[in-house]
Amino acid sequence: MVLGRLAPSPDRPPEPTATMSLVTDDGVRISAAYWRPSRPDGPGCDSATAFVIGHGFTGSWESRGLRRAAGWFAEHGGVVAVSFRGHRHSGGRSTLGGQEVLDLEAGVRWARTLGYARVVSVGFSMGGSVVVRHAGLIGGVDAVVSVSAPARWYYRGTPRMRVVHWAISEPTGRLVVRLLRRTRVVPGWEVDPVEPRAAAASIAPTRLLVVHGDLDPYFPLDHAHQLASGAGDSADLWVERDYGHAERVLPEELAHRIALWGLDAARSD
Repeated sequence: MVLGRLAPSPDRPPEPTATMSLVTDDGVRISAAYWRPSRPDGPGCDSATAFVIGHGFTGSWESRGLRRAAGWFAEHGGVVAVSFRGHRHSGGRSTLGGQEVLDLEAGVRWARTLGYARVVSVGFSMGGSVVVRHAGLIGGVDAVVSVSAPARWYYRGTPRMRVVHWAISEPTGRLVVRLLRRTRVVPGWEVDPVEPRAAAASIAPTRLLVVHGDLDPYFPLDHAHQLASGAGDSADLWVERDYGHAERVLPEELAHRIALWGLDAARSD
């Protein structure tokens, strides 16, 4: 563990309190970071709850958008963020939401080791599919928030998703994301993982919040509706006006609303 200091500022996302190299159940070494609660005595903060955050494809916990989100969530509790396998300083290769459930589980275990009684998993885009699949297939969290996530695999219905599929399926595309985005990707799945919309059916009674922007350029709103429908009565769905995609454009106000929902849902678990 490498200790740091929490130093939020108006101009720069806060640095983590500590960083850690975690090892997943299948032996992959994962880079992770921890932010202690920045306002432990403030209203709307529960120092017994941690948010475990997962980023989108080609992101990492070190990206500006993810660190900015971590700073906002840290006003409400502890925060653990992981860089999924194949991304930046984490080992292995990205499996595009498949084996990443083991990466998230390593982050959840670290949060428990740090002493947090309750854990809320929060994922963006690919990370949003990971938190749904983790909660449905592994469990052990007290509430789940999926933001801007796909409900099903192989979606190519938008121009940006066609670019993503080129980056995944073509050797030239994989080379580009490795060199420009420091992301190493498997060429494909031997067996398709359980889809997020199917895994959502096993999340109850844990509560799930599905958040999706009406301006999302990657996934249309039917993905959000399928996730929420899959989870049934345990799910809440927020369709956010004028919101695009994932952590890079996450508004501060929405981050705080998500955090407060998470605190309430985790206590009622």
